[in-house]
Amino acid sequence: MSAIRVLVVDDEPLIAEAHAAYTRRVEGFEVTGVAHTGRAALAALRASGVDLVLLDLHLPDLHGLEIVRALRAAGSPTDVLAVTSARDLAMVRSAAALGVAHYLLKPFTFAGFRDKLERYAEYHRRLHGDGQVAAQHEIDRVFAALRGTPADSLPKGLDAATLDLVLAALRTLPATGGLSAAEIASRTGVSRVTARRYLEYLAGTGRVVRAPRYGGPGRPEVEYRPS
Repeated sequence: MSAIRVLVVDDEPLIAEAHAAYTRRVEGFEVTGVAHTGRAALAALRASGVDLVLLDLHLPDLHGLEIVRALRAAGSPTDVLAVTSARDLAMVRSAAALGVAHYLLKPFTFAGFRDKLERYAEYHRRLHGDGQVAAQHEIDRVFAALRGTPADSLPKGLDAATLDLVLAALRTLPATGGLSAAEIASRTGVSRVTARRYLEYLAGTGRVVRAPRYGGPGRPEVEYRPS
C-alpha cells in the first residue's frame, strides 16, 4: 500500500515543523504539505490528494472545525486528527459529531503521537481494502484499530495511557526482537513492577508472547515480543 499522505496544519511555524518531523519518523506516512492558516489548509486540500490532516483547531482566520465542515460539505473522504490544546468537552463533542478520527491533546510525547498514527494506519489499511466484509467482527476490528483498547475493558489498576506507552515501545522492535520488563520500564518511565503487570496482561490477552532470553548467568530472563 502507498504511503499515507498527510497535511500538517498549525499556526505556529515551529510547532508545525515539529509535527511534520514527527510524522516523517513514522513508517508509512508522507508529509505532502504544511499550512499555517485555515485558508491555506483548504487551498492545499483542493490542490492535492491528502489522506489525513493533522489539524490545530485554533487558527488565526478559521476555526479548525470550520475546515472539517467544509471537507464534509464537499464530500471529501479525507480524515482528520485534531491536534490541539482545546480541552472543552463541547469542542470534543463537536469534533466527534463531524467525524474527526482522533483527538490528540497538546503537549504530547513522540511515543503518544506515533501510537495515534500507527492506530490510524491500521484503521486506514483495513478500511481501504477491496470487496466486502464477511461478518460483524470484521467491522468491529476496523474501528478497534482506530480506537485501541477501551479503558473500561482493562483490569482494575491498569490504565489505557500507560498501556499505550508499553505498546508503543514494543512496536519499535524488529519482527524477531523482544524486550524485558526492565527494558520496557526504562523506555516508558514506569517502574519495573508496573511494566511487568502490563506485559503480563498483554500476554494473557494474546497481544504479546513470552520467550526466555539466554546468555547471562543464572535463570534466563523473560522477554516479551509482539504476537
